Amino acid sequence: MPALALLATDKPQLKSKEPKMNTIEAIKTRRSIRKYTEQSVAPEIIKELLAAAMSAPSAGNQQPWCFVVMDDRSLLNQVPSFSPYAGMCRESPVSILVCGDTRSEKHPGFWIQDCAAATQNLLLAAHEKGLGAVWTGVYPREERVKGFRELLHLPEGVIPLAFIVIGHPAQQPFSQDRFQEDRIHHNGW
Repeated sequence: MPALALLATDKPQLKSKEPKMNTIEAIKTRRSIRKYTEQSVAPEIIKELLAAAMSAPSAGNQQPWCFVVMDDRSLLNQVPSFSPYAGMCRESPVSILVCGDTRSEKHPGFWIQDCAAATQNLLLAAHEKGLGAVWTGVYPREERVKGFRELLHLPEGVIPLAFIVIGHPAQQPFSQDRFQEDRIHHNGW
């Protein structure tokens, strides 16, 4: 057996007890879930979601993301006062605020794309785990940025991009084909 093959087999493999969903299926069937059961989300599942988020690509591999896991009911109940489309967090067991840390940027401005990629990974991982989640926008709405900054005492230079509400789904929206051929152009407009 070639040496490279031996090295590859020496690495521990992550194993899951749940059946695996293929990537294309996960992308096409993920939907925003806004209603949740009362069941909590295990800390090890939250850790897996965060590991998936941190596996996202980033400009120059700078990985400018940081995350605030919120499961304190008194904090979650305050969010809709400054982020009006996040009202479902009052019923969810946990939410994650995805932030960009601009304090040591190597590639200024790319934190937005990097954190958006991390957010999408988090959403897909939640779906694969059988959880429901919804992305509620924060940045660039100044009142939402300010609200999270004050509520969670975010340091200067850490900017909240997205607030992801997560839980066990109490709804199952149907999947729909969103492919639109007229949005595709080749080699020019």
